[in-house]
Amino acid sequence: QVQLVESGGGLVQDGGSLRLSCAASGRSLSSYVMGWFRQAPGKEREFVAAIDRGGHSAYSTDSVKGRFTISRDNAKNTVYLQMNSMKPEDTAVYYCAAGGPAGSYYTSRRYDYWGQGTQVTVSS
Repeated sequence: QVQLVESGGGLVQDGGSLRLSCAASGRSLSSYVMGWFRQAPGKEREFVAAIDRGGHSAYSTDSVKGRFTISRDNAKNTVYLQMNSMKPEDTAVYYCAAGGPAGSYYTSRRYDYWGQGTQVTVSS
């Protein structure tokens, strides 16, 4: 079992930055692909970014390319999401997730463990 706890959310102005962290306990994160998802009010949960187990390859949805960066520090058992040039449409609850070696990075079905989420609000 892996327990995931997100932190770093909050209120930021249009164009601002935040860094989310996802700390794991229970097992080493190095065994897992890690992803970030988000869910805005009234919308389905959507993929934001993912990173492979070694941190060598990263993937992100088009709407955040060039603005958001996912990274990981397996020694600290932590994954990060650096968010720059934020926009009001980035407002959502952000979730980190851990998944096994098989499946698409982009779908929530791949991920077995989820955090409770952290609220991110971007004001215009």
